[in-house]
Amino acid sequence: MGSQGLRRASQIAVLNANYMACRLKPYYNILYTGTNGFVAHEFIIDTRPLKNQPTRVEATDIAKRLQDYGFHAPTVSFPITGTLMIEPTESESRDELDRFCDALINIRKEIDEIEIGLADVQNNVLKNAPHPQSIVVRSDWPYPYSREKAAFPLVRVLSGSKTNIRWN
Repeated sequence: MGSQGLRRASQIAVLNANYMACRLKPYYNILYTGTNGFVAHEFIIDTRPLKNQPTRVEATDIAKRLQDYGFHAPTVSFPITGTLMIEPTESESRDELDRFCDALINIRKEIDEIEIGLADVQNNVLKNAPHPQSIVVRSDWPYPYSREKAAFPLVRVLSGSKTNIRWN
């Protein structure tokens, strides 16, 4: 890699973190931004206010729900309790960064559903996450939301046909 390669990798990591922070800022509070609103190679999403709202959603709920979207959870509650620290690397593609941001944006919409009363405060896709295959294939579905919403939250195509699923 050498010194120039290391410098380039660091620049890309910082660029990736700022790209994601900018995409997520309308949906989540981003902590520790610099004077001009930029972050370093990582950024922190503050989920603490959600816990105290009627939604009662915590960082761990979001982290578990990310598993349903196919992502390993980011660092939870470090360095600050009740937050998510996201640290994209220089090797992540733009498509992967967008897919992760889309998942977090959709999770924010699921939180909004709880907030406005469309989903129950305790029995919802976030509190019940993750939804492993052993639960999704059960003949008796114990939740008030659909299996599709639980297990395939972003691949559903809203064309009216449940068979029109696009696999990424």
